[in-house]
Amino acid sequence: MSVIAVAASPEVRELFFDADAWAALRRLGEVRLPDAGDDVGDETVLAGLLADADVVVTGWGCAPLTSAVLAAAPRLRLLAHTGASVKPFVTADSFARGVRVTQAGEAMAYAVGEQALALTLALLHGLHRFDHALRTGVDWATAKAAPPRRELRGATVGVVGASRTGRCYLGLVRALGARVLVADPYLSDAEAATLGVERADLADLLGRSLVVSLHAPVLPETVGMIGARELALLPDGALLVNTARSALVDEAALLAALRTGRIDAALDVFDAEPLPVDHPLRRLPNVLLTPHEAAGTVGSRRRAADIVVAEVDRFLRGLPLRHEVRPADLDRTG
Repeated sequence: MSVIAVAASPEVRELFFDADAWAALRRLGEVRLPDAGDDVGDETVLAGLLADADVVVTGWGCAPLTSAVLAAAPRLRLLAHTGASVKPFVTADSFARGVRVTQAGEAMAYAVGEQALALTLALLHGLHRFDHALRTGVDWATAKAAPPRRELRGATVGVVGASRTGRCYLGLVRALGARVLVADPYLSDAEAATLGVERADLADLLGRSLVVSLHAPVLPETVGMIGARELALLPDGALLVNTARSALVDEAALLAALRTGRIDAALDVFDAEPLPVDHPLRRLPNVLLTPHEAAGTVGSRRRAADIVVAEVDRFLRGLPLRHEVRPADLDRTG
């Protein structure tokens, strides 16, 4: 019988796996869990858990498959991650050893796209400003004196990154009547036509969009891609939504732009997480903040568990994986 080690904290296991998912996983093999109090972020603990495992299911905080861990896990042949990015876990050694990799990022795309839509609508209608004004005790007339509010219908929305989440988001905003520009070097004209969007370079997109939503992966070429120069291209009153990664944006430049009041932003990701309680972003009325929870719906996490179980099943039956990550894919994924 195959051994499936679940290298995830109790919190992650509870969030992702319901009774049905556990039952499905146990039908595939013997499921091994960490001992109570064990931290799978510790290489020694992980190595012990994987000693006779054929498959490892990973969650946040799991240690990487270093050469030492691999040496202690001679049977290991598959890493199935409950999230999207596998870069914290896979290594050159694991690929060289033939450990295959799969992930459940597709499960989260719709949830992130839907939250990005919710943030977009909140910014357009000034909900964050109204809420801030009323909670800080200003009088009714002052609270009502928000900048002009706009509708999504007929607005130009710029999507940076035609990723899974980017495609979910653009589909949602198009359904509500937005015109969509997309900046993505890998998006072909044919794909853009199929999606019903217009391709644009980043500078053009920033200059023409009322709303800009970020959905690009963190790669060497995308780190800091939105800096002071790019923010200056945004029209007055533009809105920036970031549910992707904070590294895409120069946070100091963004803070400076927000302090002028010229643009508004909705942010789910930050350079420092948890966001310090005294961080200046917390005090700005033109910023809507959420604590890195865009993908955290019940449905998203349950879908992720279902994908992992299905991938483990396919692997054990010798069938092609549907969400496999190969070494070459890491150059284009976050």
